Amino acid sequence: MLAFPEGFLWGTATSAYQVEGSTRADGRGESIWDRFTAEPGRIDDGSSGEPACDHYRRWREDIQLMQALGLQAYRFSISWPRIYPTGEGAPNPAGLDFYDRLVDGLLDAQIEPLVTLYHWDLPQALQAQGGWARRETAARFRDLAVTVMERLGDRVKLWLTINEPWVVAFLGHLYGEHAPGLRDLATAVRVSHHLLLAHGLALQAFRQLNLPGRMGISLDLHAYVPASSAPEDQEAAQRALALESGWFLDPLFRGRYPDTALAWYQARQVEPPVEPGDLELIAQPMDFLGVNYYTRHVVAHDPSEPWTGIRNVAGPGPVTAMGWEVYPQGLQEVLTWVHRTYLAPRLAAVPASSRAREEVPSAGSQPSPWDHPCPLIITENGAAYPDELVEEGGELRVADPERIAYLEGHLRAIWQALQEGAPVAGYFAWSFLDNFEWARGYTRRFGLVYVDYPTQRRIPKASALWYRDVIARHGLDA
Repeated sequence: MLAFPEGFLWGTATSAYQVEGSTRADGRGESIWDRFTAEPGRIDDGSSGEPACDHYRRWREDIQLMQALGLQAYRFSISWPRIYPTGEGAPNPAGLDFYDRLVDGLLDAQIEPLVTLYHWDLPQALQAQGGWARRETAARFRDLAVTVMERLGDRVKLWLTINEPWVVAFLGHLYGEHAPGLRDLATAVRVSHHLLLAHGLALQAFRQLNLPGRMGISLDLHAYVPASSAPEDQEAAQRALALESGWFLDPLFRGRYPDTALAWYQARQVEPPVEPGDLELIAQPMDFLGVNYYTRHVVAHDPSEPWTGIRNVAGPGPVTAMGWEVYPQGLQEVLTWVHRTYLAPRLAAVPASSRAREEVPSAGSQPSPWDHPCPLIITENGAAYPDELVEEGGELRVADPERIAYLEGHLRAIWQALQEGAPVAGYFAWSFLDNFEWARGYTRRFGLVYVDYPTQRRIPKASALWYRDVIARHGLDA
């Protein structure tokens, strides 16, 4: 038996725009994704987040399903335009009421809520003023955070500020694949800094409100390997690590941007708009780090690529429906690297009296990952496959053995990272429901639960039942 530590938290995750639907209900304003999906050619199947999974109206049914699957926690995000339809001004009571009911419903079912404050749905009115390229948007995010924390902070104990700032900044503002669909390096770098600033402002407000609980940020991290032994590919893999992972981890944990990445951007007359005090604010100690992991990057040098000089090439392993290589070992590599490179130095700087729980567990017990000053939580991990709904013996079923193998392989990688000292405190499978998969629309299914979109019926897949059993055993068969 591969047993996980006491207190290890098992959950699933979603985000507001991907599941809620009801995009015009109860005073909700327009988001950048509402505008982006309305532009022809942006989404593979021409769809949008309306009606998605109709979670805004079906949340009670969904909580009952979570309870039946034995989930201990549920990660969801706040729709900014539900709370502030124009991004600022007076909050919308109906939007706050919805999340109030959702949190109470989860707690009544003994499911811990993990709230993400920003998962990509910026109000379109703020985008019209410049969006995340404007420093003032970070201040408006602080306003959102304070409003939501004051309303829910007496019950919510786990918070994430920003989900995957690299995706927001670079897929949205450099490669144009996500909303708002821009393609400009200088803008993307500005956006990346303002997202980190927004995180720092929200964390500062959380401390000032003196709320119980923990707050962190969620980063999409990858394992990196050069495509060949050629020196230029070796250097490209290191550059990719600095431009993607290090660009966010270094400011958060070291209070500075990585030198190699800064030099790369400065050579292109681009650098982040750092003002006095910004990096100190960004580097405030947070309470945990969220890790989103799906695949590794096999990196080749590509001098024709104008922005990064790198190109990702196909790895040798099997791929998911997204075309992403299945490489569970990469999660172990990421967790041990983050622990060794960022967490261990910070722990060494903490006075011994402040980390006594970490060093001296109670008699007869092992230290809990939650005792670490900054534990790691896997806030997303999952796979899309071409699931098929079939009827067997009068019941609808979805067999998804590839997804089960994917999840099991990654859980084994987490267990191995735990043996190597990485303080991993929880796992949130992506995703609870099939949903609107951003630029892929409804053509990709990540859910543990199948959603029959015409009827909105939910059917737990074989992977959901497998995960239920893992939670019940608190581990895996050896």
